Amino acid sequence: MADPMEMQSKASAIAEAQTSKHVLDIVEAQLRRLGATHILVTGLPMPNRPINGLVHRFRWADDRAGGIERAEIDVEDSALMLGLMRNRAFLWDVTAGDIGHSELFASLGADTRVVVAPVTETHPFQALVLGGGVHLEASSVDLSNLELICNTAFRRLIELGVLSVQRPGDLSARERRVLELTALGKTASDIAGLLEISQRTVHAHLQNASAKLNASNKTHTVVEALRYGQIRL
Repeated sequence: MADPMEMQSKASAIAEAQTSKHVLDIVEAQLRRLGATHILVTGLPMPNRPINGLVHRFRWADDRAGGIERAEIDVEDSALMLGLMRNRAFLWDVTAGDIGHSELFASLGADTRVVVAPVTETHPFQALVLGGGVHLEASSVDLSNLELICNTAFRRLIELGVLSVQRPGDLSARERRVLELTALGKTASDIAGLLEISQRTVHAHLQNASAKLNASNKTHTVVEALRYGQIRL
């Protein structure tokens, strides 16, 4: 278990790092300390958008292919959805069912475990740090420490200009505001009055947001906006 001074030292090292490689090396070292043999550090794409350009470190050997490292990630891989499930770091035991829906998990193999660290402090940008391994273990303190390291790392990557908080497919400021008011129970008429726009414009913003989020109705749009960090209540 890392002591508080050690973790503060690592966070300070990240904050002072001058290259993305240095930042990512610290994150990877923290994962390997927990027993991770497979590493993924990536931004999470908006619906129907590619993951290209969002992946920052991908060291994921395919044990089915003699340990050759995978070169690509399928944007539909269900392992990525773990980053949208919770706001805190957690452990996930890989099952046969998981393997059937994820090439990343299939590469790792059954009876293994992953540590999942969602990055939530770079709103509206979302990211995921994933470490997998047969002997991976992490206490609640380890998970909290990993959260600190990962959030600090992504803030530093933004400061270094390595990534932008804006993702392709993000909602506009006005679309977000309309959805926030909708989530609070405001009608189109209410929103039109509050924002001094027409009801037709309100509906246009809702339709645009729905299309971006691949949502089927207004309620679904609000849910997806919350899930993808586009709005907060």
